[in-house]
Amino acid sequence: MAYNSNYGNSFQRTTPIVLNLIIINVLVFLAQMLIGGNQEPNKVADLFALHHYKSDYFAPYQIVTHMFMHGSFGHLFFNMLALFMFGVMIERVWGPKRFLIFYISCGLVAAFAQLGNYVINFWEIDHMVLGNDLNMQYQASLQRGYTVGASGAIMGIFAAFAYLFPNTELIIFPIPVPIKAKYAVAIMAAIDLFGGVYPTAGGNIAHFAHLGGLAMGFILVIIWNKTNKKTFY
Repeated sequence: MAYNSNYGNSFQRTTPIVLNLIIINVLVFLAQMLIGGNQEPNKVADLFALHHYKSDYFAPYQIVTHMFMHGSFGHLFFNMLALFMFGVMIERVWGPKRFLIFYISCGLVAAFAQLGNYVINFWEIDHMVLGNDLNMQYQASLQRGYTVGASGAIMGIFAAFAYLFPNTELIIFPIPVPIKAKYAVAIMAAIDLFGGVYPTAGGNIAHFAHLGGLAMGFILVIIWNKTNKKTFY
C-alpha cells in the first residue's frame, strides 16, 4: 500500500513513538532469530507469543508481548512499513502520548478478539474430558498454534487514518488504480471478515485479531474526534 499524494518533508520525518516502536519490533525480531528463530520447538514463542488460554504455555502478559513479535521478516517488514507510512501522520495529529495509548489499546483489543476466537474454535474439545495421550496431543497442537504480530494495532491505525483522512488516495497492491482511504479500509475489513468466517485450510492469518484492532481504532478515533472537530483530507 502506498500514498498517491505528496505531503512534503514534514510528513516524511519519523515521529518519536513510531520510531521507537519500529526499533523495538526490529530488536525483538533480531532476538527471536538469535535465540531460536521460528523453528519448532520455539522457546521464545512458548514464552511470549499469545496462546489459547487452555494451553499450558498461556500467560497473561502474552496479551502485550505478542504484539512486538513477528513470524517472519516479511511479516515484520510490511507491518513496520504500514506503521511508518500511516502512524507518522496519526501521531502528528494526536501527539506522542495519545498515539501510544491508541496503539497499545488497539493491540490489546486485538489480543482479546483472538482469545475469543480461540474459545469459539476450540469450544467443543475444550469441554471434553481427554485422556492423558489425547491431552498431550492437544497441548502440543496448542503450543504450535500461537499468535504473534503488530497487525491488530496496525489495523487500528488504518481505521484512524481512514476516519481522519478519508479521501486520501492509496495504491493497494496489486490493484493498479488509486482508492480512497475510506474505501480501502472497508475492503480490508471485508476481506478479514470473510477470512475469519470462512477460514482456509492451513491459513495462518489472525483475521479476528485484525478486526478487533480495527474496531477499537474506529471507536477511539470517533470518541476523541468529538473534542476535536477538525476535518482532514
